Amino acid sequence: MFKRKFKNLCLSSLMGMAVSVPVLSSKTTKTIIGTSSTSYNYGEALQKSLMFYEFQCSGKLTASTRRDNWRGDSGLLDGADSAIDLTGGYYDAGDNVKFNLPMAYSIAMLSWSVYENKADYVKSGQLQYIVNDIRWAADYIMKCHPSSNVYYYQVGDGGLDHAWWGPSEVMQMSRPSYKVDLSSPGSTVVGEAAAALASTALILKDSDASYSAKCLKHAEDLFNFADTTKSDVGYQAANGYYNSWSGFYDELSWAAVWLYLATNDSSYLNKAESYVANWAVENQTTTIAYKWAHNWDDVHYGAQLLLARITNKQIYKDSVERNLDFWTTGYNGEKISYTPKGLAWLQQWGSLRYATTMGFLADVYSEYSGCTQSKVQNYKNFAKSQIDYALGSTGTSFVVGFGVNSPKHPHHRTAESSWSDQQTVPTYSRHTLYGALVGGPDITDAYTDEVSNYTQNEPACDYNAGFTGLLVRMYHNYGGNPIANFNAVETPTNDEFFVEAGVNASGTNFVEIKAVINNKSGWPARMGDKLSFKYFIDISELVKAGYSSKDVTLSLNYNQGGVVSGLIPWNATKNIYYVNVDFTGTKIYPGGQSAYKKEIQFRMSAPQNVNVWDNSNDFSYIGINVTPGGQPVLAANIPVYNNGTKVYGNEPS
Repeated sequence: MFKRKFKNLCLSSLMGMAVSVPVLSSKTTKTIIGTSSTSYNYGEALQKSLMFYEFQCSGKLTASTRRDNWRGDSGLLDGADSAIDLTGGYYDAGDNVKFNLPMAYSIAMLSWSVYENKADYVKSGQLQYIVNDIRWAADYIMKCHPSSNVYYYQVGDGGLDHAWWGPSEVMQMSRPSYKVDLSSPGSTVVGEAAAALASTALILKDSDASYSAKCLKHAEDLFNFADTTKSDVGYQAANGYYNSWSGFYDELSWAAVWLYLATNDSSYLNKAESYVANWAVENQTTTIAYKWAHNWDDVHYGAQLLLARITNKQIYKDSVERNLDFWTTGYNGEKISYTPKGLAWLQQWGSLRYATTMGFLADVYSEYSGCTQSKVQNYKNFAKSQIDYALGSTGTSFVVGFGVNSPKHPHHRTAESSWSDQQTVPTYSRHTLYGALVGGPDITDAYTDEVSNYTQNEPACDYNAGFTGLLVRMYHNYGGNPIANFNAVETPTNDEFFVEAGVNASGTNFVEIKAVINNKSGWPARMGDKLSFKYFIDISELVKAGYSSKDVTLSLNYNQGGVVSGLIPWNATKNIYYVNVDFTGTKIYPGGQSAYKKEIQFRMSAPQNVNVWDNSNDFSYIGINVTPGGQPVLAANIPVYNNGTKVYGNEPS
């Protein structure tokens, strides 16, 4: 188990401690935030960034909408411990926990993107994909809200999950579900859920009124739950991963703003503004915090931008511009640190996530009539420079499957698809996680594309959320064509089910076979609890000596869960028979050294003193290791079956 990840190190009390440097000369500043001279295929990048969410899906997958062949159903028992269906939703990052706080934040951000740029999603042909992505999580969030004041906010234990390195389809660890209620509330996570569903309701109001109304009802109930309790005392299971450092008032404002936009009910706008006095402030001041970034923990940055546009009040415009100035030209003698190659760098965890999300906010705000006109181009240049950095302006793309030198080894269990619970097996990622924005470089632009590098090389749903929003805005400004009929259907890079075999011992009246059945499935990874194989032999020499298949006895020397039959006729007229070795009921799955393979040693013997046994004419003997006690080798003539259907190997003609 690797070191626990902390996606955001920001305590509200530390918000004023973001790394900053003095404002440089105007010439240097312009170099740092200047527009990238290169434009990219933003349509393709947008297309792939949306596909990333398809790879994160948990639950029963919808075959008609799948564009890949390597993800399968998973987490189908989620919620069973609480007697509730909690299947669906998204796995958080490179792990398989469903953390609802960043998930709901991601959906609110994707919905915001549609709210701002729906026409561009239509033009690019990506509207249905982003709507599918949003609805997948919205459906799940509504499942998590079975009654007005109950909300399940997490499925999976972070410690148990992070202790295992394997694909989500074959998880075997306990996946407990966690809830908040009136006696043990969690206003942060409930408020974010309200924002997600309110924003979803808003963007789908015209296209699916009944679904929109359903989302809105849940959003209003969730908001009332969060607003009434105003406490996070019950939000504990995510500690160490997604603590609510900023408190819950930012989520309450964020949710209320989206509810106002969805309902036009001014009471929600009043609520949103009433919480502003409780937002985080810079140390030893009354100034609204501005030295951090919009993210899953602190959403007041987005809330104040929306409030600025809705109300035109100076308090919000000033606060937004302080924040954006800090990220661009500097404010009051301080600004965000920049890497030598131009990335606005906040901290080591997800540096690109912060920069591209702030690029989205900057570009959105720059088109608001209340934006100070002398700052418009600075904000726009900043937005483009940050997205272009992510897409490869330094010679390295940080988006899997896009551009030059893109990440090949993202820290992602299901994409890596190890069968042995090891990051080093295989030595490559078996699947391409198209569109995934990885964490990003350090303050010196240094970056290592290694699967173990979870700080810089892990993707996450929240990383892609603001990134996607900025991409569609770049598509609006600079164009680019999505790839026609793009999909992620792959050709398997290894045999998924097979037997390795060799001779344990042999004599003139017997042979003992050592056979190891393997499950290295990955397209998709799947449980093998109905596997079997056939070992074919030719008993012509016995028949010639006056004996039959009934005279051959089977015995076991070692067995890890198989049931061995006697000889079964395959082509009796030609004396071809087989031994059926059935592992039905034994779990063989790509999940660890002792999990992905099972061994059996079986002996076939003629009657005593009938010394005519001949292996050379046995179909399954061909190609195995015939040196007694030798290492078993791949046996193409020992076919493997899954629930009776052949999945590997040759049968006698």
